[in-house]
Amino acid sequence: MAALRSDLWVGAFVRRHNDLGRLCVISRRGDPIAGQILIEVDHLDGTGSLLTPLPSVLRTDEADHQFQLRLSRVPAAEIRARIAREAEFDPDFWVISIDMRGLDLGVTVVG
Repeated sequence: MAALRSDLWVGAFVRRHNDLGRLCVISRRGDPIAGQILIEVDHLDGTGSLLTPLPSVLRTDEADHQFQLRLSRVPAAEIRARIAREAEFDPDFWVISIDMRGLDLGVTVVG
């Protein structure tokens, strides 16, 4: 099965979470077809988490977009620094920012 375009997946993710009453925005637009997607979560308590794409060698099944929890409940500056390092390596990635207390994002998180 072909992977869903990044712009379509991001649009659906943002729409679904906004419909649930969560503030969810696209912080950075990447390549519309195959850009990597990072999810930045603000836990509304001064901490945040960052989910990054799961490397393809670690995929357990054929799910379209799988993520790993890269940073968990760290200061926001640490997340911004990680995103800045990613931009130096691959400028074509997306960043979705969402405000929510937990991490139940409705995506597959491995590890």
